Amino acid sequence: MPESRSKFLIPAVGSAIVVAGGIAAYMYFKGGPSGDISGVLSAAKVIPDEAVLATYISTEPKVWAKLEQFGTQEAQKIVAKSLEDLNKNLSTDNSISYEKDLKPWVGGVMIAMLPSSSVKPVAQNTPQAVQEPKVLMVVGIKDKLAALNFANKFKAQKGVKVQETDYKGEKIIETTGNGEQNYTAVLNTTHIVRSSHKQAVEHAIDTFKGEPSFASKEGVNSMLANGVNVDNTLAQIYVPDYGSMVKQISATPNTPIPPETMKQLKQLKSMVAGVGIDNAGVRMKAVAKLDPAQVKYQYQNTSAKVVSQFPADTIALMSGKGISNWWSALVEQSKEAPELKFTIEQTRAQLKLVNLDLDKEIFGWMDGEFAFAAIPSNQGVLAQIGFGGALVFHTSDRKTAQATLNKLDDFVKAQSVNVAKTSIGGKEITEWQIPQQGALLAHGWLDNNSVFVTFGGPIAQTLAERKGESLESSDNFKATTSTLQRPNGGYFYLDMDKAVPLLNRFATAQQQSITPEATAVISSIRGLGMTATSPDKTTTQVEMLLALKPKEGVRE
Repeated sequence: MPESRSKFLIPAVGSAIVVAGGIAAYMYFKGGPSGDISGVLSAAKVIPDEAVLATYISTEPKVWAKLEQFGTQEAQKIVAKSLEDLNKNLSTDNSISYEKDLKPWVGGVMIAMLPSSSVKPVAQNTPQAVQEPKVLMVVGIKDKLAALNFANKFKAQKGVKVQETDYKGEKIIETTGNGEQNYTAVLNTTHIVRSSHKQAVEHAIDTFKGEPSFASKEGVNSMLANGVNVDNTLAQIYVPDYGSMVKQISATPNTPIPPETMKQLKQLKSMVAGVGIDNAGVRMKAVAKLDPAQVKYQYQNTSAKVVSQFPADTIALMSGKGISNWWSALVEQSKEAPELKFTIEQTRAQLKLVNLDLDKEIFGWMDGEFAFAAIPSNQGVLAQIGFGGALVFHTSDRKTAQATLNKLDDFVKAQSVNVAKTSIGGKEITEWQIPQQGALLAHGWLDNNSVFVTFGGPIAQTLAERKGESLESSDNFKATTSTLQRPNGGYFYLDMDKAVPLLNRFATAQQQSITPEATAVISSIRGLGMTATSPDKTTTQVEMLLALKPKEGVRE
C-alpha cells in the first residue's frame, strides 16, 4: 500500500472502528462492500447531499499491486522503508500492522467535503477568518469479524480514550488519542462514518435514516455510475457544482469572491476525474461539463505537426492551436471582468508607444499551430543555465508576422542592440547579439508558414538545421504521449531524465541539494504527458500520463 494513501487512511480508520459492544454479534456475518470502485454508489448513499466534493479511494490490493511493476530498486526500497516506519506509528504501543489488522477488512473509502457551519481565524490577532469545511470519511467493511477483532485490539492500546453517546438510536463513539479527537458511527455493519466534527457524523446518520444523500443529488448518480474510463482505478473524484465548491473552500467573510469571478467559475458546472494504473504508468482523466452560455473558447483539435519541428532531446514542450482565438475569447471575457479589461487596455497602450497593435500585430496572425519548448544547450549566453527556449508559430498571414518582427528589430536597434542577419541551414536568420556572448534572441522562418523565435543563438541553429531525429519520432515522446486521447488540442510534455540535471544545477546554485529519496523517486519517472480536447461546447476532457520506468528486470 503506497505511503501517501496509508499515511492518511490508517490513522483515520484506526479511530473510526472503535465500535460498541452492543453491535458485536452483527459483526460475525461476512459480506459488505468490496474495496474496488464498485463500492462507490453504496458509500455515496451515506454522504449528505450538501457535500460539495467526494473522493472514492480503492483499497483493492490487486489494483495497488500494479505499481510494483514500476520503479528502480532504490525507489522500491524507499517505499518499503516508509511502510515499515508507518507501521511503527499506527498505534501507541506498536501493536498494530496494516497488513495484519486493517487490510483484511477495510473496503473502499469515500472522503467528502461538507460546507462549514462556522469560521476559524487564519491566525491570532487577525480579524480575517476562513471557512473550515467539514471532512467526512465513509469506510466500507468487507469482513466484519476482522473489523471486530481490530476494534478490540485498537481499544486495548495505551492512551486511547473512548466515550459513547446516542443519536437517533445510533451510537456515536468519541475517541481521543495522540492529541486528536474524532467521532465515529457504524451504520448497518457495512459502513463506518468518521469525522473530527460531530455534526458531520450526525448528518451522515440522518442520511442513513432517509434524508437526501449525495447519490440522490441531481446529476450525481450518473456521475458516480459512469465515472471516467481508466484501467485499475485507484481513485475517483466527483464535483457536482464546481462554483459552490470553490466558494466553500476559498471564500472568507471579510473577502468574499467577487461576483465577476464567481461568474467565470460558473463556466465549469461539474467535474469527475479518475486515477488508475496501466502498463504505461499512472493515468489521470477528467471530464468537465461546461455552461455553453458562459464558455468563450473551445479547444481546437490539432494535427501536432509542429512537434516534428523540434529536436528529439527537447526537455519540455507545450503545443496547441489558435492563439488568436484564445485572445479573442479573453477580450470578450474582459467585458465582464473590470480588472482583466484594465490590464488589457494598459498593455495595448504600452505597445502603441512602440507602434505595435496588440490585437492585430501580436496575436492576430497566430492562427495556426504553436509550440513553446525548452531545449538543452551549454553554449554562449546559455552556458550558465543549460537550456534555451524556442517558440514556433504556424500562420496563414506571413506578411503581418514578418512586419511585426521587423518593427521589433527596429525598436531594439534604437536601444543600441546589434541586429544582424546570418544564414543557417540555408535559412535567413535575424539575431539580436550581445558582444562576446553571441545571440540573445533569434528569429526566422522554417518554411513558408512556420516562424520561430528562440532565446539563445544555439537554439536557432538547432531548429534551422534540423539534424537527427525529431521529437515526434523519439522513443520517450512516443512512450509518454502515444496513448493519450487523439485527436486533441495539443500536448504538454516533460522528459524527466533530461530535466533532472537542470534541477540539480538549480539546486546547487541555490546551495541546496535534492535528497537521495527524492532522486530515487524522480529516477523512476520516464516523463509526463498531458492533453485536452473539447468534443463539444459543453464538455472539456483532460488526460495526463505519468509515464513510469518498468522495474529493473521487467521487460516493457
